[in-house]
Amino acid sequence: MIRSLNQKECSNFLANNYIGHLAYIYKGNPYVVPSTYFFDGKNTIIGYSTEGHKTMAMRKNNKVSLEVSEITNVNNWISVLVHGIFEELSGSDAKGSLHEFSAGIKDLILRKEERNLHFISEFSSKIYDENMPVVFKITVNEMTGRERQM
Repeated sequence: MIRSLNQKECSNFLANNYIGHLAYIYKGNPYVVPSTYFFDGKNTIIGYSTEGHKTMAMRKNNKVSLEVSEITNVNNWISVLVHGIFEELSGSDAKGSLHEFSAGIKDLILRKEERNLHFISEFSSKIYDENMPVVFKITVNEMTGRERQM
């Protein structure tokens, strides 16, 4: 049976995962790319990227989607889709959000996967790097989810 998730279930699912598929439009064509994210549990998704195709596209058209799923098999899966607005952050907002991102991901992986991350310091070191990545937030406008469990 396939059922719809309520908003609390969608939020909990997003908050307990960190890898999704980011969708955006560039020159009239849709693109979907894997993306690491942090969901604050309320209304904001934080991400980062290098300069390139994706960031250029989202600056031109700030309407984006993020899909996150866990698929065990054809009869057991869960998927949440978010529609929102991309906003590039700068200065102290970018540094603070990157810090929140790295701390949140580290905590999530420690809780969910029970493993320590040595590479997480790479995120924190980017806060002070002059070549800091493009840090952005997605303000959630709509969130829907479905689940199938047999």
